[in-house]
Amino acid sequence: MDDERGSAPVDFVLVGALLTALTLAVIQLGVAVHVRNLVHDAAVEGAHYAALADTTLGDGAERTRLSISRAVGDAYAGDVSVSQSDRLGHPTAVVTVRTTLPVIGLLGIPYALEVHADAPMESLGEE
Repeated sequence: MDDERGSAPVDFVLVGALLTALTLAVIQLGVAVHVRNLVHDAAVEGAHYAALADTTLGDGAERTRLSISRAVGDAYAGDVSVSQSDRLGHPTAVVTVRTTLPVIGLLGIPYALEVHADAPMESLGEE
């Protein structure tokens, strides 16, 4: 029994460090998923705005940048592109956002996260 004296504090430190690391990893995963969802929602909003009949693709890109800047920060709104595509035979506005994947807090790997959003283009003419 004498050789086990002092093992409780060591066990506490080892288990406590493991649980702390696990908790921080789960929180960081939540932050990364949250940022991805915010950026994707901004891309969807920008695609729908760009697809309106009275707006341009550039307006959709600006709306996407503004939404990302308000939600996460200007650093995440750097690479936003909008194009027009004919997916499934219909004209669509496609917004692509490449941004930072958060690894430690909001710091992370630049351009590692990429999201796309599509919206059908409106037209004023009869088809």
